[in-house]
Amino acid sequence: MSQSFDIAVIGATGTVGETIVQILEERDFPVGELYLLASAESAGSSVAYRGKNVRVREVDAFDFGKAKIAFFAAGAAVTRSYAMRATAAGCAVIDLSAGLPVEQAPNLVPEVNGALLATLPRPWQVACASPAATALAMVLGPLRGLLDVQRVSITACLAVSSLGREGVTELARQTAELLNVRPLEPRVFDRQMAFNVLAQVGTPDAQGHVPLEKRLVSELRELLSLPLIKVAVTCIQVPVFFGDSLSVSVQTTTAVNIAAVAAALDAADGIDRVDAEDYPTPVGDAVGQDAIYVGRLRAGIDDACELNFWVTSDNVRKGAALNAVQVAELLIKGVA
Repeated sequence: MSQSFDIAVIGATGTVGETIVQILEERDFPVGELYLLASAESAGSSVAYRGKNVRVREVDAFDFGKAKIAFFAAGAAVTRSYAMRATAAGCAVIDLSAGLPVEQAPNLVPEVNGALLATLPRPWQVACASPAATALAMVLGPLRGLLDVQRVSITACLAVSSLGREGVTELARQTAELLNVRPLEPRVFDRQMAFNVLAQVGTPDAQGHVPLEKRLVSELRELLSLPLIKVAVTCIQVPVFFGDSLSVSVQTTTAVNIAAVAAALDAADGIDRVDAEDYPTPVGDAVGQDAIYVGRLRAGIDDACELNFWVTSDNVRKGAALNAVQVAELLIKGVA
């Protein structure tokens, strides 16, 4: 493509922002000018891009009229502060923070509901779902014509990078302190994270549900266009730096044909199904990769209408950054 597009990345010094820049380069996205933006505290640092160090600027002083597409990867408050300014300047917005209402910025996963883009007004405001919802929608999407899904139950084992660089640094610090037999003082998490599993991610509401759980339910229904599907989800924090893993059980109205499910997944874009003799893990398979890995595909022990499987993927790369860049690739084509 000969045409180039000026791009802004807000939150460019965070784990997702840096990965967006990396993927723009890897996929040879037609970037004209690349504007890397962050808070005043991070402005002045630099991020590598195409053999050069690109200086990070302060977002508050940026003229969004200079960019055609802006990736917002700096948190919901930042998105709410600057997204409308970007749109008013004619700049398309891709929000990775869940900072905008879905009526304003619907969630897009190109492999699942990319056709929705053609129905939206310009300049586009679209969002990227949470990494767990993105991964699960990519697996369930190819099965919509095969299974009459009534209920989905999910245990989402989330990597500490779901909290950004701060979570990664905290797990590394705690691990070092414990291995060196030093007293442990939790900072980011409310208790020991290293060599431990935490039963909730975030602060629960009066009913006991944390925001990420409610977000996953809403996003999954939206992405699959199944507003009435029943979804049960528990998000837990695990001592893994990168790579979310999901244990999933799907209840259907008819007996599950495992061979047909396997064939549908094998034919789907972005899915790597692991045979029954093996199973995928975040560290051994998913981290640094673009695919969603699916394994342990099986029917219920005593219920032929139950489908169980395991999903793992790189939450920062595929779940956030790559999905955002793929959305941008749709935007520059103008059609889904």
